[in-house]
Amino acid sequence: MDRNVPYWFAVHTRSRHEKQVDSFLKEKCIDSFLPLIKTLSRRRDRRVFVDLPLFPGYLFVNIPLDNVFDVISTRGVVRIIGTDHFTPTPIPEKQVNDIKILVNSNVKLDPYKYLQSGTKIRVKAGPLMGIEGILLKRKANYRVVVSVDLLQRATAAEVCIADIEPVD
Repeated sequence: MDRNVPYWFAVHTRSRHEKQVDSFLKEKCIDSFLPLIKTLSRRRDRRVFVDLPLFPGYLFVNIPLDNVFDVISTRGVVRIIGTDHFTPTPIPEKQVNDIKILVNSNVKLDPYKYLQSGTKIRVKAGPLMGIEGILLKRKANYRVVVSVDLLQRATAAEVCIADIEPVD
């Protein structure tokens, strides 16, 4: 890995501090991405939509390895996820871009447990075109599950069965 080339990394944050850490990173001019989903929340007297993290406790940063200390020293950051405690592991840019497409589309997202096996598919038409994931059938609907391998987390979005194709 080149130390001067930016890579995507997953950052583990303190519980319920994702938005605050995202704000602190942006103040430091660090490219961060916090995927949020709108969820209906019940209050005592009303219901409101709130933005909740798609992957609670995590956000993504796009930094070179030389800037790791700037992220770790940010208030609210627990660690950068890696194969061992001192070496961060980059996340493939395709996975981060797929999550960005899902979040920016108007498709209802459903956090889903991480899947290791299943039919690998690609969406060939519609607002999610180009996304690769795992096909899942839930009741009468089909869903594409997009996984972030390093976090062992995933999210699911509804797709039309005619809009997908298998990936070799």
